Parts: sequence; structure tokens; C-alpha cells
Amino acid sequence: MAHITLDKTDLKILQVLQENGRLSNVELSDRVALSPSPCLRRLKQLEESGIIRRYAALLSPVRLDLGLQVFIRVAINKAPEARETFARAVQGWQQVLSCYALTGETDYLLHAFFTDMAAFSHFVLDVLLSHTCVADARSSFVLKEIKNTTALPLAHLQPNHSGA
Repeated sequence: MAHITLDKTDLKILQVLQENGRLSNVELSDRVALSPSPCLRRLKQLEESGIIRRYAALLSPVRLDLGLQVFIRVAINKAPEARETFARAVQGWQQVLSCYALTGETDYLLHAFFTDMAAFSHFVLDVLLSHTCVADARSSFVLKEIKNTTALPLAHLQPNHSGA
């Protein structure tokens, strides 16, 4: 994968796309003050370099009857194959949107959505705690979402960045 140097126009393209990934090339080029052909060329470079990984629609969990949002801290047993086995299993659990391997007391942090407490209980008791690699699980329910964004910070890539 070739290294790509980002200039202020590339950063503007990334900022605009993080706000709205459905813009046409003409709309994008207008927003970044660039003609359509060079804008499309830059966009393709950002995609090919892997900086833009993919495009996705962000759905409303509540509107889809998935109002119970949970973070689950999972401890696994220390068998040599446990990490790989658990990581493979997580891939098949549709309720889990993200899974992170952590340092500290917890081995993994799962972010999951459920329709209700019954669905959550079924998952924890019949799926998660029944998995041979899982030693313990502790859950925290989201009471209120304060901030939720998919936009990565880009200011550190701009010239004269002060680090704020």
C-alpha cells in the first residue's frame, strides 16, 4: 500500500465526506472548491490508499426497535486457543456491533444492541456465557447517548496544528 501525503484539499474532502458520504462528485467538488475531475481523482486515491475504507448508511437503532444498548466486558479463560476461538465466535453475533481486545482487567469490550431485556438475557445466558472460552461477563446499559459520531478527528493532519 503506497503512502499518500494529504494536503488541505484532501483533508477537506475527508471532512465533507464524513458529514455526508452520499454526495455526488459534483456536490463534493463544489463543497471543496475543486473542479469535478481533480476531485474525483483525489477521491479515488483516498479510496485506493485505504484512507477511505468504505461507505455505509448509519441506521437509527431506536427506529428499528433496538432501544437497549449495552457495553459488555468479557473475561475469557487463559487457554492458548481461547482468544482466536472467541474472536471467531464474535463475528457471528449480529447483536454485537463492535468488539475490542483490551488491556487491563477485561479481555474484551463488546458494544451491542437488543430489542429488550429478554433478548439481552437470552444472548448473555445462552450465547455468551455458554461459550467455552468465556469466564465472566459484566454489562453496563446505556442510559443516555451523549455523543456518538463516526467522524475521525483530522485537525492533527493540518499544517500549523496546535494540538488542542
